[in-house]
Amino acid sequence: MKMQESPEDYLETILVLSKELGNVRSIDVANHLGYSKPSISVAMKRLRENGYITLDDNGHLLLTGSGLAIALKIYEKHQVLTQFLISIGVSEETAKKDACRMEHVISDESFEKLKTFSPPSKN
Repeated sequence: MKMQESPEDYLETILVLSKELGNVRSIDVANHLGYSKPSISVAMKRLRENGYITLDDNGHLLLTGSGLAIALKIYEKHQVLTQFLISIGVSEETAKKDACRMEHVISDESFEKLKTFSPPSKN
């Protein structure tokens, strides 16, 4: 299933915040992304309805198997793209911003090639 950019960002954010905080609430996602709580509530409802997240009894967001798979894939793309851009001379701040946008549009084929790319040595 092809996802839009925002749901992928939400899933990736839940993954990242769960590593940092342990338990993640909607307000944590809103604060991290700089979005309003009502906007995040609507998005989280859609993610629940599509089976990507669940809520525990304390209101903590939990990634389902399919949600975790998407989050991990996007997170890996973000990390690899950021490091690649930095390695070719892009500032860290710009690399992170650009990687966040590129991670949603790069094809699996291009991404796999990028992961194994080694520039020719300059002699």
